[in-house]
Amino acid sequence: MIIFTTNFGDIEIELDFEHAPVSAKNFLRYCEEGFYDGTIFHRVIKGFMIQGGGFTADMDEKPTRAAIVNEANKGLKNVIGTLAMARTDAPHSATGQFFINLADNAFLDYTTTTNLGWGYAVFGQVSVGMDVINKMAKVKTTSKDGHDDVPQEMIIVEKVIVAQ
Repeated sequence: MIIFTTNFGDIEIELDFEHAPVSAKNFLRYCEEGFYDGTIFHRVIKGFMIQGGGFTADMDEKPTRAAIVNEANKGLKNVIGTLAMARTDAPHSATGQFFINLADNAFLDYTTTTNLGWGYAVFGQVSVGMDVINKMAKVKTTSKDGHDDVPQEMIIVEKVIVAQ
């Protein structure tokens, strides 16, 4: 279990090492290294998802390790409360950023091994704290430093605890 302590409250996350071992291990390593401490949820789209794991409070992008293989073809679905790897248009480009689904987003699931069909790899889920996630989802957003959907009220990851 992983606990994200945020300025909105705590979120507990369970990782799925069975169905998404590469993504789960990647996320766990970032957590163990303290990578997410002091980062923000920098993108909030009501009714869709909240995204974090890449930017400091100053909107500086954090350097990451190499990209990982996309495991969206392992059968996990982008449903409410699941965590998935954020990526660029390139299917195998995920590094440290992730998002939490605020809805059942089947259009993000794997369909085929084309750039459009690869989907977004789910690797875990919120086990406690969806009330906190839903509170985050209600913040007003703006454009900032070339990014859209940035919360006007900062959502800060104060610390991450990996509980064995």
